Amino acid sequence: MGHAHVYAHEIMHRGRVPMEPVDFVPDWADRPRKAKFHPDAETLPLPATPPRARTPLPAPGFTLPLLSGMLRDSYGLTGRRLAVQANTDLAALPHYTHANWSRGTASGGGLYPVAVHWAAGPGGPLTPGLYHYAPHQHGLRRLLTGDVTGDVRAALGPGAGEAGRATQYLVLGVKYWQNAFKYNSFSFHAVSMDVGALVQTWRLWAAQYGLRIDPVLWFDEERLARLVGAAPEEEGVFAVVPLTWEGGATPSGEGGATGAAARHRDVERSRRVLEFETLRRVHRATEGRAADRPEPGALDSAAAHPPRGARPLPLPPPPAPPAATTRALRERRSSFGRFDASRPVAAEQLAAALADCAATRYGTEAERPGGPSLTSLYAFVNHVEGIAPGAYAYDPAAHTLRPVKEGPPGSFLQRTYFLSNYNLEQAGAVLVPTVRTTAVLDRVGDRGYRLVGGTVGAVAQTFYTTAAAFGLGAGVALGFDNISYIEELGLTGTDEAPLLIMLLGHERPRPADFRHEIA
Repeated sequence: MGHAHVYAHEIMHRGRVPMEPVDFVPDWADRPRKAKFHPDAETLPLPATPPRARTPLPAPGFTLPLLSGMLRDSYGLTGRRLAVQANTDLAALPHYTHANWSRGTASGGGLYPVAVHWAAGPGGPLTPGLYHYAPHQHGLRRLLTGDVTGDVRAALGPGAGEAGRATQYLVLGVKYWQNAFKYNSFSFHAVSMDVGALVQTWRLWAAQYGLRIDPVLWFDEERLARLVGAAPEEEGVFAVVPLTWEGGATPSGEGGATGAAARHRDVERSRRVLEFETLRRVHRATEGRAADRPEPGALDSAAAHPPRGARPLPLPPPPAPPAATTRALRERRSSFGRFDASRPVAAEQLAAALADCAATRYGTEAERPGGPSLTSLYAFVNHVEGIAPGAYAYDPAAHTLRPVKEGPPGSFLQRTYFLSNYNLEQAGAVLVPTVRTTAVLDRVGDRGYRLVGGTVGAVAQTFYTTAAAFGLGAGVALGFDNISYIEELGLTGTDEAPLLIMLLGHERPRPADFRHEIA
């Protein structure tokens, strides 16, 4: 049993057995930046995106304007949040130095630690080289000039399939301190979800144009870390996303590995950077190697169990979302205590959220196209039209809810939630995705922990986007007693792990807010 199993056990039990260091207090005055900073690197502004049609036309591949739009709508700054809400940082937000900038992609704690690098090869719009996406400037910082896509292909290895024949790649890394300064040992769990949420935003965004986003998780991580200038054990490379580029350029025989490394390095803001032994161990345990890549379908035996419960309750067909994906991403936000139980959620809206979440896949090379889902979905219903309060298992094949436990769940939900920024009883419903974490690790090794987190993060991003498309409030939280949820849903002995909770409902009308759009 690898260390990822140990870490998974500690995560699941942290509500009852606190993880080390138990006495940790964040030093907010010495917090790191929310993005990497390369002071001497040239920054190239990305182009403005063209006006968006209600139904975008299919594209043969990415172009610079399309890539610019996807980056802007996923990790770029689109507005400033100043609504009155129940989160604990509300008093600081009016001060510019503590401003909370909105983005299309969700992130644990609003920290956004994922660094996006573009390895641009021949046939693209830029001089071949390595670039870092600077979200605050919506630009590209040139870290290295020269074609390094051969290094990416070498890191992917000979078994990467179509991914090994691309000339444009996005490389996703995580600088752990950007999250660990607040969440210490728990941070690895959170950032794994952050990567999945970002990839899912790209999958939703690209699908509008008929384009696919298929992340690769198994590769020579040490080689790619050296390429992007990541310090060993301080940063992890979590995913590589090959891009289909308009014009269909293919690698030339001359584009081999160079062994190059980024010339410009990130400059840390914090005067004191702490190390956490648990984080160091799980990073080492989950480091990637191309030789360990599982065969497609390796996860079939770790798929979700059949839905539990009896007396299936049919759900109405999910309606078409009233808002397009791009608009939903711009309007996505966390509700933070603004739920209003006097306005029940329509059954059709709950049905749409359940169907969309159940259809979400991370889309990695370990998952067989059209294969079974790794996630199960449960719903605690508080206030939904035509559905009695209680706990249910969702059956995506039949599009039904199967009762698991009858009766209003509000007191259980609030009793097992650790924070004060939500009243869970006021939400219309609380959805709970589960993954058979230990089964995934048994099938594909410790690297699978990053896949588990990414899968749940992708579901969370779908949930947020669907809620925003239907004009509903939403919130995703990790501060709950996981074991109590296992007991309440009758999952003891099933190896299903509830890793986050997703709150859906109407918000109170006319909240205090201001016009926040900047993009």
